Amino acid sequence: MSDNSIPKRREPQRPGVTQAILDWHAAVPDDRLAHLVRDARRGLGRCLQMRLAEHGVASGHWTFLRILWVREGFTQRELSELAGVMEPTAFAALHAMEKLGYITRQRRPDNRKNIYVYLTDEGRALRDKLVPLAEEINGTAVEGLSAEEVAIMRRGLHLMIQNLAIYEEGSANERRRVPSTRELARLARGEPPRAPSAPARPLRP
Repeated sequence: MSDNSIPKRREPQRPGVTQAILDWHAAVPDDRLAHLVRDARRGLGRCLQMRLAEHGVASGHWTFLRILWVREGFTQRELSELAGVMEPTAFAALHAMEKLGYITRQRRPDNRKNIYVYLTDEGRALRDKLVPLAEEINGTAVEGLSAEEVAIMRRGLHLMIQNLAIYEEGSANERRRVPSTRELARLARGEPPRAPSAPARPLRP
């Protein structure tokens, strides 16, 4: 018998990442809402990423496009805050989007300091191609839920965001803040957090 007649052994197929998340939650049926929301977001993001790739669009660019489709003229800092990414990450993504012809970055005559971001015609045209993909993924995610259940979920998520916004504002008043990337890196290395620097003393006259 020749070697060619020996059937090749098929490696068992590994489950997808979202399926692995689902298997995890089967073992933890009463997991916290924060974990469920995060993992649902991961699943939605991965499925959308696959569809966006068919059009050569990065998921990071989608994040900024969907903001700019609603309103243009944000500064780079405002876009980084709305997208929930650090400013260097936003700068790199916007630079790439400008090279692809999706956006332009402009200074206004009344404010030469800030750079404002606007869509090009090509960037606007992407909306008609990409939004239906997002709607398809959202529709897939809620299959088996009634319209009333989806409405209740939407109200619940909006209320959660509102409650957390109030909590964040209250924490800011109590001097709590989100740590910077450098601070998180120090914590990951096991280094103690640095004490906040004391305010500078005013100069004597």
